[in-house]
This record gives sequence, C-alpha cells and structure tokens, in this order.
Amino acid sequence: MSAADAFRAEAARRILVKDGAYGTSIQAHKLASADYCRGLDLFKDQRGNNDLLNLARPELVEEIAEQFAAAGADILATNSFNATAISQADYGAEHLVREINVAAAQIIRRVADRNSAIDGRPRWVAGAVGPTNKTLSLSPDVNDPGYREVDFDTVKAVYREQIDALVEGGVDFILIETIFDTLNAKAGIMAVLEAEAALGRPLPLMISMTLTDLSGRNLSGHTVEAFWAAVRHARPLTIGLNCSFGAAPLRPHLAALSAQADTLVMAYPNAGLPNDLGEYDEAAAETAAQVAEWIADGLVNVVGGCCGTTQAHIAAIAAAAAGAPTRQIPAAPGHTVLAGLEPMILAA
Repeated sequence: MSAADAFRAEAARRILVKDGAYGTSIQAHKLASADYCRGLDLFKDQRGNNDLLNLARPELVEEIAEQFAAAGADILATNSFNATAISQADYGAEHLVREINVAAAQIIRRVADRNSAIDGRPRWVAGAVGPTNKTLSLSPDVNDPGYREVDFDTVKAVYREQIDALVEGGVDFILIETIFDTLNAKAGIMAVLEAEAALGRPLPLMISMTLTDLSGRNLSGHTVEAFWAAVRHARPLTIGLNCSFGAAPLRPHLAALSAQADTLVMAYPNAGLPNDLGEYDEAAAETAAQVAEWIADGLVNVVGGCCGTTQAHIAAIAAAAAGAPTRQIPAAPGHTVLAGLEPMILAA
C-alpha cells in the first residue's frame, strides 16, 4: 500500500493530527546568533533562519519533532518553511538549499519511523514548502502595477529545487502551505507535477491556503471556493486552511471549503492572534475547544496547529480528535467550476 493509500485508509477511520509550529518551539530556546550557523561559513547574521538549524542544530529540530510525535501527531512536517533559494537569499544562504532540505527530511523521517516502530501506529512525513517572500500576482511598487520581482518560471524552478531535495531526504508528501498568492501555489503545483514525472511515481500533494482578511480571501483576492477551483486539477491528497486569525474566525470559510472539496480537508490554525510583543497568548485548551467545534460539525479530516502552537496545543487537539467521527467526503460536482476571484459555476 502506498503512503497516500495508507493515509486515506487511516483518515477514513479517524481524524488525523498534524504537528505544530517549529518556529514557536525554536524561539522558546532563545538561541544566539552562533547557534544558527555552527560549523557553517556564512557572513550575514542568521538569527531567525530556523531552516538553517537542520544543519547547525539537527539535534534540536529532532527533539522538537519527537515532542510533537509524543503529543499525538500523525503527520510530522519538515522544518523547511523558508528553505527556498528566494527566502534563503535574505541570509546569503541560498547555496545551502539542497543540504537544508535533505537534512530536514532525514531528521523527520527518523522521528516518524522510530515512533512507528515503537507503537505500530503509522506516521507520515510532509515536506513543508512555504510561499516564499515574493508574490507573482501583485506588484511591490505602487507606482508600477505591472512590475514583478520574480516570474512564474523562476518561482517554479526554486520550488523544484526544494521539492527534489525533500524527496531525496525521504518525505511521503509535499505540503504547499500558507498560500497567500494563488499563482505562487500554481508554480509550486507545477513543480510537484514535474518532479513526479521525473521520479516516475506519484508524489502526493497537500495544499493549504491562508486568509489575509476576515472576508475569507487570500492576498491575491481569491475566496476559498475560487481557490479550490483553481487547484482542484492537481487532485491533492488534502486541501485546507492554515495560519490566518485563529480557529474561530476560520470556521465559516472552512465550512464553505469542506462542503465543496471532494478530498480530505486539513486545517491547522494559529493559537489566536499575536499580542503586541508578537507572542501568542491563547492557551492549549482554548485552541482545542475551538477545533473541537470544527470536529463536531464534521468539517475536517486532519487537524493540527500553526503559529503559536506548542506540543501542549497538539496534545490538547489530539485529545479533542480522539474517538470523534471524521468528515465524510462529498461527491465530486457534476458541473463545471471555473476560478476567478470568486468561483464561476456553469450549468450542468
């Protein structure tokens, strides 16, 4: 049985749990600049370059992953959110992209396999691919609306470099997450499809959008329904929402997506909104109670946590999911749905 088939089979029996935020756990260790570049010849200050810790402090990344596994996570994501050449260029570390991603995948693969061997419970490794800090849909120059810092082929190539390295390191799935620009996501999807063709085997894809306003749109202006119409052709293993404003404000938009998506739905919110110091105050029990409402309403197949969520949050979410019925996947639509900023439905 393939990893995707095993995942679907397990998701048909119960609600699965994804891990939480690596950044939150790393920040709690209050690392010094030297911790980020130990053994590496880099000239810029690397503080905040959490992806680089896969090389400089692999034991720390492994410890965090172990804690998430112990908390009840079935899906462990790699610590590679900003491990693309575009994002690493800010730190002068773009030449290390392949090494960072291979190491990220190998660390989490070890944790997943070790824990599965101990208790017999399946666990999967998702290669985390972030949105980069560039956008294909919008100009960064208010005086030149047509200007773009990057083009589609460049973003696709950058994603392909990361995806190939994550696959080399042993991931089961590719998770394109925190999607604020639908066109960036399309470049990522194309990179996955090209990598899949080169591999000669399926490379299952998870897709997760983030909302940038309370009306339920991402930065490129798409509603969740329009976003689903734009990416459904990729036949993702999961579709869903992450990050955003916390669980409660996500609920109506998650409900809209859940009603339409003929695949598994995964959602993992922030622990509320950050305070004035950039820290998250929402307690684990509060986040879990809000996620429990999603579960009770049959909106999700996979739950987890994003920014601000700790091992305690994941343990509380796992407890809320335990024994609960999973979402039933609706039938595929019998009509044509096209994607603009909102979906356009053609008569059946």
